[in-house]
Amino acid sequence: MKIDEIDSKTDSELAYDLGQMRKELFDLRFSAVAGSSSNTAQIKVIRRSIARVHTVLHERRSGIHGKAPKQ
Repeated sequence: MKIDEIDSKTDSELAYDLGQMRKELFDLRFSAVAGSSSNTAQIKVIRRSIARVHTVLHERRSGIHGKAPKQ
């Protein structure tokens, strides 16, 4: 997920997406350990997307960035 996509979403949409990404990360980790995963690089992509969402949510709460979600 790109930062432009994240900036355009509301906090509730980001919370929903965060839950979905966490579930996907869990599934990817589980399949990597089981040896059935063919795309282990996706774990890195999902982890970074989760970090981006956390960063934007923190910026909004603390007023650092100053960008409100586009509506």
